[in-house]
Amino acid sequence: MPLFALATLLPVPLIAAGALWGGLWAVAALASMTLLIAGVDLLAARAAPHQPDDDGFPAGTALAVTLGIAHFALLGLLVARLGDAGAASALATYVAAGLYFGQVSNSNAHELIHRTTRALRRLGVAIYVSLLFGHHASAHPLVHHRFVATARDPNSARLGEGFWRYAHRAWTGSFRAGLAAERERLARAGRPRRENPYLVYLGGAAATLVAAALLGGPRGALVLLSLAAFAQLQLLLSDYVQHYGLRRPLRPDGRPEPVAPGHSWNSPHPASSALMLNAPRHSDHHAAPSRAYPGLRLPPSAPMLPRSLPVMACLALWPRAWRRVMDPRVRALAGE
Repeated sequence: MPLFALATLLPVPLIAAGALWGGLWAVAALASMTLLIAGVDLLAARAAPHQPDDDGFPAGTALAVTLGIAHFALLGLLVARLGDAGAASALATYVAAGLYFGQVSNSNAHELIHRTTRALRRLGVAIYVSLLFGHHASAHPLVHHRFVATARDPNSARLGEGFWRYAHRAWTGSFRAGLAAERERLARAGRPRRENPYLVYLGGAAATLVAAALLGGPRGALVLLSLAAFAQLQLLLSDYVQHYGLRRPLRPDGRPEPVAPGHSWNSPHPASSALMLNAPRHSDHHAAPSRAYPGLRLPPSAPMLPRSLPVMACLALWPRAWRRVMDPRVRALAGE
């Protein structure tokens, strides 16, 4: 837990200081989200030891709640003050904050929406709503986990599909698929349409934009929109990288085979794994979605990325280079 806490909480005061005072604080904030993590991963490129399963990782839950509170405090500060310390400092702080929301806040919200406790799940939903991505709280558990590595999952990238083409398909596809899944769920339960959580997602997004405008004026609303877009881009990159080209074969009855370790790409790098609450241990998350993040493991048979998840996400921004690195690996796994 100390490694998780250090990696996820250290950038918070640095980003806040960068927004308030700029200068070296902004540089330190950016370095904490880039050079520091990449450097530790490079020097210690081996997995942290597996943690024994226990009855809930109470310290892990406390950190998740702390990160949720820090998310809203940091977002509010940035909406109100980003840019006050000058253009160069604002750019460095913006990039650091965008990386933080996309890698830490997203990973934390992802963890929370899988919790069975109502308050914890609502906190995860609120984080996604504040990033104008509330539908992910429905699309991820109801669509992605059910149909991962099949053509029915908008967030599973196809072999040869470039990220920029994928991003549009995944965003719109997951929004629609999640909405259809929620409507189906309500119909099965005999509950009214007004209980559809999409009303909360859309209403919450509108309320967040209004709050940003009240707190920081037009500039505050623009800061929120740009930070949300940056965070969403990273979420889509994460899904793209972690499932690129992997497919579940169909059984004789036409249904896909059960989800297995071979249907997700993983990363053993300790610093980025701590920063993203073990999200790079993705195969085990799909095998046990309710398992708390400190207990996630790296199955020996799981496909491994050649570099850490953040590095591979950067590579995915250049589709030609990405395909040159990853397509041979996908084909090798498929026995081609």
